[in-house]
Amino acid sequence: MRSRKLLKVAIDSRWLGPHGIGRFAAEMQRRIEFSGVVRGGIPPSHPLDSLAMSLRLLGDRGRWIYSPGFNAPLFGLRRYILTVHDLNHIDTPAQSLLKRLYYHLVLKRACRRVARVLTVSEFSRRRIVDWAGVPEDQVVNVGNGVGAEFTRSGPRFEPGYRYFLCVSNRKPHKNEARMLRAFADAAINPAIRLLVSGEETEDLLNLIEQLGLAKRIVFMGSLDDGELAARYRGAIGLLFASLYEGFGLPIVEAMSCGTPVITSSVASMPEIAGDAALLVDPGSVRDISRAITSVAEDCGGVATRLSRLGLERAKGFDWEVVADRVFEQLARLD
Repeated sequence: MRSRKLLKVAIDSRWLGPHGIGRFAAEMQRRIEFSGVVRGGIPPSHPLDSLAMSLRLLGDRGRWIYSPGFNAPLFGLRRYILTVHDLNHIDTPAQSLLKRLYYHLVLKRACRRVARVLTVSEFSRRRIVDWAGVPEDQVVNVGNGVGAEFTRSGPRFEPGYRYFLCVSNRKPHKNEARMLRAFADAAINPAIRLLVSGEETEDLLNLIEQLGLAKRIVFMGSLDDGELAARYRGAIGLLFASLYEGFGLPIVEAMSCGTPVITSSVASMPEIAGDAALLVDPGSVRDISRAITSVAEDCGGVATRLSRLGLERAKGFDWEVVADRVFEQLARLD
């Protein structure tokens, strides 16, 4: 691991956690030696964090702060860099009014005034430039990587039945209802199950009951990286037909484990998947269902081909490369 030392840039470590931003934050903090760490106090997504972060900057005029997430101060913006992974909170329905107001009143202004905005895909970069009305070079795509746990070799989850894997989190844009309907309609062996990350909700359980899937859907709760990697390795394929993603880490995690991927033809997902996944219209239950059948039955060797192409594709997503790109932007301020 190369040396990446910053003398005047601190990182906001409050984003660390079991989510996409948390993973990104952990990888950057592991690979870059920051001059300090912002921790404690209120969470970075708290409504009052903009004021709290402003006061931090005011009290430490000799240092810059880098946020791996989308929290932004109200002033001191010239000494601040943030990471906007996507514009999900304004691009998808059913988002809270408070978050929409934050994006329009605080984040848009911040994107125009901070030293630089980092993001993780060309799709997100283009959306941020258009939405915030900033110059092209104000927003830099640094990408995402694949964790060391996600490799083809290692333990396989073997529950005694074949299964597809769905890595999701109950948010509306994850498109879970359509994926469940597609799974129910797929012309596959009824012994095949669908394993879903996270906890069940009453609405999903009701739908599962209506579809006659009560014995075929398994909610796995929270999984650490090792447990998740084992489930990727044992799966027939990853079902990830989301309506919106700024990147879609499960796509490259599955590919790195040799797991065939079914994902969406919208937002960032075609960019990330390339030709190494089956792309579906996430609004079409029929389209998703056909893809499930193709992978489960390995029609025309599709599953074998996707596994091979995915392994090659995943090699292009390296956290060391991402850390170099982030460091390059931050070193200009140091």
